[in-house]
Amino acid sequence: MKVFTNLDELKAYGIEELGTSPWFLIKQSMIDQFAKATLDEQWIHTDPKKAVIHSPFKNTIAHGFLTLSLAPMLMRQLYKVESVQMGVNYGANKIRFTAPVLVDSEIRIRANLISVDSIKGGVKMTTGCTFEIKGQDKPACVAELITLLYE
Repeated sequence: MKVFTNLDELKAYGIEELGTSPWFLIKQSMIDQFAKATLDEQWIHTDPKKAVIHSPFKNTIAHGFLTLSLAPMLMRQLYKVESVQMGVNYGANKIRFTAPVLVDSEIRIRANLISVDSIKGGVKMTTGCTFEIKGQDKPACVAELITLLYE
């Protein structure tokens, strides 16, 4: 984990890789909870028996937005800015879901700093994120995520 004392240190870090998180297991219970929370209970996510028969993946898959929603948790394992009091998801420049995440797959995030721009009271940080799937060459998702960090 990279630890920065303050936002000035983060800005001085430059356009560098922040690192790669540990692997994280995607379980059916998590997919089911996400489906209920988002009201997206399509069978490709929630019905393992039907998925085995009818899905081209022969298993249930995680929602793309479930994978993406894990970014804050996975990013917390890569870096910390000790002076930051609050972080806010601001948005994204690009998001592509490039491969399905089958149930019981493990994913991780590889992140690199694209930019850190000063704003009132903090910074706007843009991060290039690749969500990798264990044992696969093609990532699950690639995204440019924007976070506001305040001291």
